Amino acid sequence: MIDSYEIHQQLDNLHETLDGLEHSINPDKLDEEIGELEKKTEDVNFWSDQEEAQKILKELNYVRDKREKLELLSEEVDEIEIMLELIEEGADDIDIETALKDTEKALNRFRLETLLQGEYDKNNAIIAIHPGSGGTESNDWAEMLLRMYTRWAEQEGFKVKTLDLQPGGVAGVKSATLLIEGTNAYGFLKSEKGVHRLVRISPFDSSGRRHTSFASLDVTPEINDEINIEINPDDLRVDTYRASGAGGQHVNKTSSAIRITHLPTGIVVQCQNERSQHQNRDTAMGMLKSKLAILMEEENKEKLADLKGDYGQITWGNQIRSYVFQPYTLVKDHRTQVENGNIASVMDGNINEFINGYLLNSVAQ
Repeated sequence: MIDSYEIHQQLDNLHETLDGLEHSINPDKLDEEIGELEKKTEDVNFWSDQEEAQKILKELNYVRDKREKLELLSEEVDEIEIMLELIEEGADDIDIETALKDTEKALNRFRLETLLQGEYDKNNAIIAIHPGSGGTESNDWAEMLLRMYTRWAEQEGFKVKTLDLQPGGVAGVKSATLLIEGTNAYGFLKSEKGVHRLVRISPFDSSGRRHTSFASLDVTPEINDEINIEINPDDLRVDTYRASGAGGQHVNKTSSAIRITHLPTGIVVQCQNERSQHQNRDTAMGMLKSKLAILMEEENKEKLADLKGDYGQITWGNQIRSYVFQPYTLVKDHRTQVENGNIASVMDGNINEFINGYLLNSVAQ
């Protein structure tokens, strides 16, 4: 039996959220932006500058998508109102509870997207995972995080591309770098940058003792197409090495993987995904430019390690989040105090509550 009063309350909450979004976004302003951008694309000289044309088209698609999402959400709320009217008139075959749940989820997601106002928030994201000290146990933890973020990205409709993967000696990975492609990928994932701590009974310990392991996640936006940074070749050390992991005979027989070290800052990037050494070098240079651009933007930071992804030591006291498997199950973010006892679900990629908590906390500060 559907509680009509409760449904009305939920519907009122949806209207309140939608009204707040419309007030902050201003649909009329969006329409004006779309019109101005469309006018630019109609100029006879629009394609004379290919790079600028692509930027305008990217911005046009972004604004159109935001406008269409707002319109669609408004229509969904109106449809729920109609569903409620039909139910109150006697209809009994309408699943209004599912509609309410789905629309509430979509509204909250869109509301969070509107909080992403950083210069690079809507860009693709490059994430690099590095295990801390601890050998096989930490390598295995790094691989668990790799799976978690891959699952999250796939569930959110993002495309995942492996740029570099260094397997551990016994299990896990020594390092992994992924490109997460999709609108707002960096805006969401920037909250995950930091040290992640694991507490569990190690499957690699024959005595069944509990172990604490650490791994760090570095997150930078992919911005190589939007910046022009001059890099002195004398400031670079370029190393080649044989790629590892999947890739068939090409991977096994050629030293096509590239590692670039920017000597003045100590920033290191590497790529082994592409088919040729030249392609890997281009991709690695793009990653380096992205890191240097962020460094320039945040040059007032006291510690370069924050930007290099080193985070001092990847050990106790530096973690942003703890994942406890034993003696109890709990995932806790130490910045926002958001907790979840269903650790299996979290490790399966369901981390939006932690991302959302960070974004909302950032706005409140």
